[in-house]
Amino acid sequence: MKKYLLAIAFSLSIFAVQGQNKSAAPQPAAKGDDEEQSLAKDYFSQIMGVALSNTSNVKLFQFVYDWIGTPYHFGGSSRKGIDCSGFTKELYSKVFNLTIKRNSRDIFSMVSPVRKEDLQEGDLVFFKIHSRSISHVGIYLGDGKFAHASAKGVAIGNLSDGYYNRYFYKGGRLLDVFKKQLEEEPVDENSNNSQ
Repeated sequence: MKKYLLAIAFSLSIFAVQGQNKSAAPQPAAKGDDEEQSLAKDYFSQIMGVALSNTSNVKLFQFVYDWIGTPYHFGGSSRKGIDCSGFTKELYSKVFNLTIKRNSRDIFSMVSPVRKEDLQEGDLVFFKIHSRSISHVGIYLGDGKFAHASAKGVAIGNLSDGYYNRYFYKGGRLLDVFKKQLEEEPVDENSNNSQ
């Protein structure tokens, strides 16, 4: 219910700005788009707890917002249920137009490691939860927050929370060499047997 109220408030604020623009002197379309972008950034900044200055990719935040609450299902890849690597793969496909591998260990093989303090919006965060190998992946949003599909469903976590801080392994940024390969040829999507 809270999600719907926030969406309604966001829509009303856009309509209010559009109404003000109509009554004011005509302005170039780019300025109206900039105002809508700014409103969207402000909205997502508030509901996701990420500083406005860090909210540069509205498409990323919209995608995460749309998936929040989707139930967890190991091996799942739809709104009926999804796991962490499925969510990450779907996000990278829809937001960045890249097809990445399907499980967290394979995704890690596609990145260059990034220290926690150097993470940027859209980077990946990897965890070794009760395991010696990587068992969980999420997408960094900024201000220590990351989106992921957890046992409670798609949610936003905080790297400073005791649980995630304890199991955090490394951050990662997709290597340019893989970005070029991914743009040229599709990845085999049949390997979805683990996160």
